[in-house]
Amino acid sequence: MQALGRHGLVGSLGRVGAAGDNAAMESFFALLQNNVLDRRIWSTRDELRIAIVAWIERTTTAADAKPPSAD
Repeated sequence: MQALGRHGLVGSLGRVGAAGDNAAMESFFALLQNNVLDRRIWSTRDELRIAIVAWIERTTTAADAKPPSAD
């Protein structure tokens, strides 16, 4: 935790084994890996950064455009 603090970060406050604590982030990173990271070999970090930002923008724009479900 001290290493996190030196960099201005805060660790997860959940308990070990509390699956719901990190589920959303784990899901996000799994999707990112499948849809961007594993698609090709990236020449530069900048090229990868641009691809990640573009994927996030496409994903959130598509989600925003969907009509609400009739549950």
